[in-house]
Amino acid sequence: MKVLFHAPSGSGMEDWIAQFSAALPEAECRHWRSGDNAHADYILAWRPPVEMFAGRRNLKAIFNLGAGVDAILQLGDSLPADVPVIRIDDGGMAVPMAEYVTHAVLGYFRQFDIYQQQAARREWKQLAPPNKKDFSVGILGLGVLGSRIAEALAHFDFPLHGWSRTKKSVPGMHCYAGDAELDAFLRATRVLVCILPLTPATRGIVNSANLQKLQHAAYVINVARGGHLVEEDLLAQIQAGQIAGATLDVFAHEPLVETHPFWKEPRITITPHISAQSVEEQTVLQITGKIRALQRGETVSGLVDRSQGY
Repeated sequence: MKVLFHAPSGSGMEDWIAQFSAALPEAECRHWRSGDNAHADYILAWRPPVEMFAGRRNLKAIFNLGAGVDAILQLGDSLPADVPVIRIDDGGMAVPMAEYVTHAVLGYFRQFDIYQQQAARREWKQLAPPNKKDFSVGILGLGVLGSRIAEALAHFDFPLHGWSRTKKSVPGMHCYAGDAELDAFLRATRVLVCILPLTPATRGIVNSANLQKLQHAAYVINVARGGHLVEEDLLAQIQAGQIAGATLDVFAHEPLVETHPFWKEPRITITPHISAQSVEEQTVLQITGKIRALQRGETVSGLVDRSQGY
């Protein structure tokens, strides 16, 4: 069995290969380099170049090493049509993602930003606490990560709403589905959390029209992809007072350039795409388990529907 790897420079690919080789000793693992057209049974890649797939024959599966598959699906017809693309189910990211979002929600709810400003002025002033009944959290995307975020927030008794392309059932949450129910979801939401996969249908979904449907003084948390957010629309709605602020971990272009207006907006909290990162050990165990299952002729979870984009 031959396994071919690729990841951008600086991502520790040699360490990944060493871990996979130890976990899958029956396989011959190698790092893809330009011009390598030798046989491979499986490709494990993050943001691979088109050249990597040229002339591939008898490839059994392509594993995406990150949670989002938008980058690999952008290769379109360059990917072998009859080869399954498989995403990681979690890779250890669900708990860190839930931690990040919970921190952002609680920070806004408990008005810690205002208290921090007061502390800078040496001002001792207690604020009236918000009413939790009026502080609904809406989660865009109810996959593995979105469902784990909902589970974490449920412990704090926030009213929870969730939206997905197809109908889902999550305990303690009012679930909405499809385009027909998106407006109702937005109008019920005070804090909007975006954890959707990036597809043509979801690109730019956090735009001016949808931001205006949120409850007044809403808060936006984006931990999905920068492409979901129309950045200039968010700035305009913050300046207009419709949106109270935002916590953003992902951006249309990364790293965020020094001249980007987000840096100058104090109501926007910026982090450098760190809300959740794959835990190598868990990712290795998950993918090696799936490779062995495929070798036995079994089906595996995480199969990407290319027509849906996730």
